[in-house]
Parts: sequence; structure tokens; C-alpha cells
Amino acid sequence: MAPGFLSAAETGALRGECRQAFTDGGFHAAGVGKGNAALRSEIRGDHILWVDESRAGPALQAALARLEALRQAVNLDLFLGLFDLELHFSVYPPGNGYQRHLDRFRDDDRRTLTVILYLNEDWNREDGGLLRFWPEADGAPLEIVPAGGTLVAFLSDRFWHEVLPARRERLSLTGWFRRR
Repeated sequence: MAPGFLSAAETGALRGECRQAFTDGGFHAAGVGKGNAALRSEIRGDHILWVDESRAGPALQAALARLEALRQAVNLDLFLGLFDLELHFSVYPPGNGYQRHLDRFRDDDRRTLTVILYLNEDWNREDGGLLRFWPEADGAPLEIVPAGGTLVAFLSDRFWHEVLPARRERLSLTGWFRRR
């Protein structure tokens, strides 16, 4: 976890781009699974917009550059062979969450490192929407407040996690560094 991965100004600009795209109707209900993902609102209640780098605004371009620097540093230090980034904006309307899951598909092991960059303004524990994260499968979970500018990263196939229902709109830029 890296609080302050983006400054308040950078986070605000990226939040603005996310909200504008949501207002413009570019988002759709997120599904569960690969390919023709099933819409299962009882499991997952967010709306997403897949990032198209060729259409990225200035704030998203800056965040992508920062994430690219992270990819290079992780490859240098951990030899994970991370090649590219699959990324989407995510908006959870009030009352919605995402049940406990892993971020790797059963038949596709390319997703390697999950990254979540929170875009929320003035968020606190009472707002809900916490990331509940199990560092050990049988152990007690940790709960992470989705404070704006904070980056969370973890191995996609190893760590179970869920998004608890939020009491207000919850925003993030979420994705996966992948191997070939």
C-alpha cells in the first residue's frame, strides 16, 4: 500500500476525468468472468470503463506514466516479467460492493500484479467501501480505507479480497499488470 502515490491535485484531476466519462455514459455494468462476463449484481455492483490509452486525458496520461515506472521497478527488483497493463475506471454506486474473489482467471495466468488507485475525496472508514484483504487465506483480513491518491498492489492469483458496500459513490482506477 502506498498512500500519496498521487498528490491531491493529481487525484482530483483524475477523478474529474473519471466522473466526466461516467456522466458522458461511457461506463457499463461490470460482469463476472472472462469474455462474455455474466452480469451478477448480487456479486459485483460496480460500473466500469476500460482505459483506451489513445483517448486518455492529461491526468490519465500522467497516472499511466507513473504506473509504467512502477512496472519497470517491479520487474527490475522482483523479476516478474510484467509486460502490459489492463486497466479500467470503476464506479461503485452507494450500497454496492464486490464479493470475495481472486483476480486471475482459471484458464489464463497472465494477470500477475493487481493495482488499485483510489480516486475518492475526503474518504473515511464510515463511508464504507473498504477493501477487505486476506494476507493469509486462513488468517484475519485487513481492511484498507480507499483514500484518494492511495495505491494498493498485490499478486493477482494469491490474495483473496472483496470490496465492502460503500455508503457513497466510490471511484478507482483498477487493473492488472500482465505477463505474456
